[in-house]
Order: sequence, then structure tokens, then C-alpha cells
Amino acid sequence: MTAVGFSCGHGASADEPGALLLRRHCPLCSLLEETQRTRAELVGRAAPPDRRRVAAETRVGAVYSWQCPRGHDRYDASVVEVLTSQACAKCRRNAEAPTVAREGGIASMNAGLRTRTSVTEQRLRALLEARLRIPRGVNTIRVNRMFYGKQEVWPDIIVPALRVAVEYDDPGRTRRAHRGLKEVSDSDKDAALAEVGWAVIRVRAAGLESLGENSIVCARLTDDVADRIVERMRVLRGAEAVDSISVARP
Repeated sequence: MTAVGFSCGHGASADEPGALLLRRHCPLCSLLEETQRTRAELVGRAAPPDRRRVAAETRVGAVYSWQCPRGHDRYDASVVEVLTSQACAKCRRNAEAPTVAREGGIASMNAGLRTRTSVTEQRLRALLEARLRIPRGVNTIRVNRMFYGKQEVWPDIIVPALRVAVEYDDPGRTRRAHRGLKEVSDSDKDAALAEVGWAVIRVRAAGLESLGENSIVCARLTDDVADRIVERMRVLRGAEAVDSISVARP
């Protein structure tokens, strides 16, 4: 079997005899980039005996022992499961409890939430705020499933009066963002919100393909895109509901 090394420094070393060196990141580092996680964060979630191996791992399907951040029992899972799907078994059972399910769909403010907001996302908010009254203090929605280890999601823009969330997706500088596994994650997020009565409108820009009927495909963000978002809200929630939060425009 040929040893393979990657530009991220993982895998075979350059001085290893017969090693094949590839000018790209290993599959695990690529997944971390897609899901906006770091290797250090992943290592911190692993059980102590496995941390050294996780730090050097290249495979997304490799199975390790992980520790639940809520203090539940350790559990075994692949790297890709830890990064893109459910958490430990007890967390999943807790998420399915009837009392928890009644909280699904509640939008609120998480003061400790720290998310990165791009200039384009800020411009999208400004365009929509010129058309609709959108509260700025609301940044999270409770869902009835675990999503990246939490039972809440953080859309770019939340419109509680309509129970509509707006997301902006583009491939970024790497041209790989919101593609592949991250696209699957985006679809899972939309499904989690749909389960609790929310609709998601996704702006898919700069070459990204549609993810469904609520996708607005465009080359770049413009006033017309904002108008199309509002029009889609009318289709989803009715003209009267949208008009009730509309901003009078000169």
C-alpha cells in the first residue's frame, strides 16, 4: 500500500520512501474547513486516549471514542458523524422527550452566541430591513433534533413574525464552501427547521445550485434578489402576513 501525504502536513512525511505527496489537504482537514471547525476543537471532543490519533488522522470514516460536552457517557462514532450529525445516544433521547419537543420552533436571543457574519450577509440584512421590520435581537431557533451537538440552529436572518429564516450561501474564496458535505448539512438544517414549522429561503450565489423550491439562485446579491426573497415569503406565508411587517418605501 502506498503511503500518502497531504499539504496540510498530515499523512506520510516527505522523507518517507515511496510516499505519494498530494498538493491538497487531507479528507479530514477538508471536512473541517467545510463545517467551519478546527482540528483543535475536534481533538478536544475526543476521549483522552484517542486525542493523539485524532490529531494526526486523515480519514473521515475513522471511528474513535468521544466525550459528550454535557457529561454523558463516552460514545463511539466516526469523525464524519461527530462533525455532521447527532451527538451521543443520551443527547438524542433527551432531544426526543415530549417536554423538549413542545419548545421546538421558539426563536430567541442567545447572548453568548458567537458567529461569523460576512460583509455580504450584512448587506443582505440591510436590504431586507429596508423592506421588512426584522428584529435584531433574535439569533437562534430551537429545534427537535441535535444539530452539531446542540438543540438549536443559527440562521443568518430570522423573521419570527413569519416563521421564516433566510440563509446566504456562496462558495467563498476556496470555491468549496456550501458544497459536498456542507451542502448536506445545510439541507439537514432546513429539515430540522421544517419539523418545527419554519421555512428556510436560501440565496444560492456565485455558481451554487438550487437546493429546492425555496432556493433563490443568483450570480450576486442585488436589490432584485431581496425583492425575490420577499415575494417568496408572500408565497409561503401569504401577502397579508408579509404586508403586516412591511416597511413603507418612498
